[in-house]
Amino acid sequence: MQNLVTIFGGSGFVGSQTVRAFARRGWRVRVAVRQPHLAYEMRLHGDVGQVDIVQANIRNEASIRRALEGASAAVNAVGVLYSSGRQGFGPVHIAGAANVAAAAADMGVSTLVHVSALGADADSPSAYARSKAEGEAAVRAALPSASVVRPSIVFGQQDDFFNRFAAMARMSPALPLIGGGKTRFQPVFVGDVADAIARIVVSGASGGTYELGGPSVQTFRELMERVLAETGRRRLLVPMPYPVAGLVGIGGDLAAWVGLKPPLTSDQVTLLRADNVAGGDHPGLAELGIAPTPLESILPTYLYRYRKGGQFADQDAVATA
Repeated sequence: MQNLVTIFGGSGFVGSQTVRAFARRGWRVRVAVRQPHLAYEMRLHGDVGQVDIVQANIRNEASIRRALEGASAAVNAVGVLYSSGRQGFGPVHIAGAANVAAAAADMGVSTLVHVSALGADADSPSAYARSKAEGEAAVRAALPSASVVRPSIVFGQQDDFFNRFAAMARMSPALPLIGGGKTRFQPVFVGDVADAIARIVVSGASGGTYELGGPSVQTFRELMERVLAETGRRRLLVPMPYPVAGLVGIGGDLAAWVGLKPPLTSDQVTLLRADNVAGGDHPGLAELGIAPTPLESILPTYLYRYRKGGQFADQDAVATA
């Protein structure tokens, strides 16, 4: 079916914005998710009848094939930040990614964009980074024409980074600077990531790898300072050595094991030992014709809810909160 794209994980943070990006371009969109009854809002991202929702689990090959039936392109935006039960790095990032690519290849869907992560490295000490690299390799083995996008930390209204620390600053007298806060990041706006994915598909590009980073590189400390500035909070920034953070991460591992969302895992601590910045060896937003959106133009549009007094609070007043 012409101009029909199946987006696996289409109700997630990156996936939902990707649905919008394709809908704006007039494409029909099939949102493939594990729990369709929780994704009903996705239909509002397009015109009446433009967005459909189907049940699919990338660990189940039959459901993948049903979701791909008649599609001319596909996007795999499924990912997890920590392992929990069957939703682990191996089943999702490696086996699941391979399942999608193999089904797409078998069904003649040659245009596939696989969402990986900046820092994907088969030799990384981080299980997350290794699984992302192995997932890329599995996708390429099954479907060489697949494109891979590797975003840095993605920010936007539902992000899991700035919202997490802004919420922490509302309750805690201090924010931790893991490893001293020296790790460098290149935060990229979720809307730019979605636009990049759509442009790759529409252009017919194949087989490329794209590293997506924002217009500026900032340290962990600088990002925490920005969170405090946007939320009007005065909090201590306390350096936390990696060994100490690792102990906190072990507690997070236990929380994930029993099904709770951990504030920090030991693997995330390991991941923070390496910078998360585009290396320049692959094309990025500029090569796709996208001007990267600055962090400072977006954060105020959603971090205001963490200020004392909310959106309409006097910034001079909340600066002492």
